[in-house]
Amino acid sequence: MQDDNISKIDINDQKIIDNKELSLLEALIPVVILMSLLAYNIFFVEGQEWFGTYTNHIILLIGGLVAAGVGLFNKVSVTLMLKEIWENLKSVFVPIMILFLVGALAGTWLVSGIIPAMVYYGLQVLNPAIFLPASVIIAAIISIATGSSWTTSATVGIALIGIGSALGIAPGMIAGAVISGAYFGDKMSPLSDTTNLAPAMAGTDLFTHIKYMAFTTVPTLVVTLIVFTIISFSIDSTGSSDTTFILQTIDQYFNITPWLFLVPVAVVGLILLKTKPLIALVSGVVLAIVFAFVFQPKLLTSITDSSTNTIINAVLVDTNVEISNKKYLEHFTEKDIQKINKDTDKLENLFTDDDLNGVYTLSSLKQFFATSYSEQSVIDKKAENLDKLITIKRLKKLFGAGGMNGMLWTIFLICCAMVFGGIMDAIGALSRITKELLKIATSVFGLFTSTVISCLGLNAIASDQYLAIVIPGKMFKKAYKDRGLAPENLSRTLEDSGTVTSVLIPWNTCGAYQSGVLGVSVADYFVYAIFNWLSPITTLLFAAFSIKIRQIISK
Repeated sequence: MQDDNISKIDINDQKIIDNKELSLLEALIPVVILMSLLAYNIFFVEGQEWFGTYTNHIILLIGGLVAAGVGLFNKVSVTLMLKEIWENLKSVFVPIMILFLVGALAGTWLVSGIIPAMVYYGLQVLNPAIFLPASVIIAAIISIATGSSWTTSATVGIALIGIGSALGIAPGMIAGAVISGAYFGDKMSPLSDTTNLAPAMAGTDLFTHIKYMAFTTVPTLVVTLIVFTIISFSIDSTGSSDTTFILQTIDQYFNITPWLFLVPVAVVGLILLKTKPLIALVSGVVLAIVFAFVFQPKLLTSITDSSTNTIINAVLVDTNVEISNKKYLEHFTEKDIQKINKDTDKLENLFTDDDLNGVYTLSSLKQFFATSYSEQSVIDKKAENLDKLITIKRLKKLFGAGGMNGMLWTIFLICCAMVFGGIMDAIGALSRITKELLKIATSVFGLFTSTVISCLGLNAIASDQYLAIVIPGKMFKKAYKDRGLAPENLSRTLEDSGTVTSVLIPWNTCGAYQSGVLGVSVADYFVYAIFNWLSPITTLLFAAFSIKIRQIISK
């Protein structure tokens, strides 16, 4: 999951709080209310902002209050609940600092020209037809080397989002590819904390665990690559006839040079040398600041003198009635602009941030104008200029990073999730729900299914990936042994369903982190995080057909 050393887990300190007074119905009350409120906000509230910007945060706190009420009814002390909340918050202190530093890293790497340079050279190297599978492979390699999906997203992940967005590929697809590769590497790397934690909880050794995990993990990655390859060939990935205009626009604002890559190389090098992540990220921020003064003095001057809050000055005005940038605007009549802003099928809200998840190709823009004009030269000219406006807007969004301030929403969400998870743990709800799942495991397949459901549920309820490994690991260990199953069966299942699915829960620490760093909501990348949701399905298929289910060998 996270960077090595971010959250060292002492297995002996992981105590599962049991409450025999708590019934299953009472344990489920906070969960049902939480899920109901989240579902109502998603499906019935316009804009999904029932309580404003911090709707999910408030819903998590409401769930926590309900859980506290259930706890008080069952004579759980307020002191114990507060203690567990505090322990949860302490466990995410370093990850929160990492988030702040990633925000600073994104901002300084942008101003110094590092991210624009990655986009600039990446557009010339990466073929759009293989971009998505290539992103999976690149992320996987970095993640195996560093043992961290978090570091992967904060470095090459940000760069790949930038390159893909410039090509007009939907950010959700790119994020899904990056996350798929990053979590494959995280699972298979001996440097990863979760890869060490799972076998320790199950009672097997690290390399037996990795070797046995490869039986389900590698086929899942292969299927993921095949799907992304099919997707790549089925989409028209760029709105521009070529990338020349994008490259010219980047070159206009930044001094692009290969020397800028020294900073990301230094950061990855420090991580490979097992330097603490905080030190590596701080080094990346400091070096980027120095490089900004060395390579981007004109840009720094223009930012200081400009009243705009983005790196690239406002070339488009974010309203539905005005399009600036007169160089391209002169080719459109007032009627054209009104049509562009009012068309509900293809180009609705084209000049707001929300439109940028869509892919507008040059051919589709020509079809758009063909309904109003008959002369082909006029259609081509208008489509080309609108294409350029869209490209500028994409670049404006890409180079308008929120920096450290942009991470606050994510940090607050993690804190609220820790409050809910801490109270649920304190009242014994997590233990009660897991025990009920263990009771229904009447067969080998049922045991694997109960383990998967337990990991998925704890990722959603406890909002923490480690608890989704520790609690099922402790509670299911004896059941696997009693059925004659080798411990690597449990360790593999913990990883296949606990490690990789955490990123699919918006309020889980992993989901909140990845969404915040990559700038893509969980809802947008969920479907495309193919490796992550396919992994638990694969492990269940192996269990159902008794494929590579190792038995304990009697000595």
